[in-house]
Amino acid sequence: MKLKLPDMNFVKSLMAGFAGAAALNILHETMRKLDNEAPRLDLLGEQVVKKSAEALNIDAPTGNKLYGVTMAGDILTNATYFAAIGMGGKKYMLLRAIGAGVSAGVVALKAPEPLELNENYVGNSDKRKLLTVAYYVFGALITAGVVKFMSKKKAIE
Repeated sequence: MKLKLPDMNFVKSLMAGFAGAAALNILHETMRKLDNEAPRLDLLGEQVVKKSAEALNIDAPTGNKLYGVTMAGDILTNATYFAAIGMGGKKYMLLRAIGAGVSAGVVALKAPEPLELNENYVGNSDKRKLLTVAYYVFGALITAGVVKFMSKKKAIE
């Protein structure tokens, strides 16, 4: 059995997705410390981790471990989602990024109700709703920028 290496475009897209996810989390963490009305995606994520652990009949982490697991899961899921932005080539990448960001933001706003999560963390004011979507658009645009940068770097070499 021959081991097949992943496509380099996929690897670059995934790396860019991690950059976008990290940028989203840095923006969120900074804003939540500066503005009491900022979205609390961290608390929403912690609820997801707790509910997931409950569904798996295992003990959920607490304290700093809960926060760490939440951030790791958040970065991993956002990175893999954002990686799709770079998979479609250069044409329409900016539109894909905006569409992916808006879509992820809307999901963050709409998912709490059916999942029985606290909607107030993202949706109790127009400001929180707008910022929630804006954070995801920001992460998606960073992803597109990193993909573009890596493409230019290859062309220079």
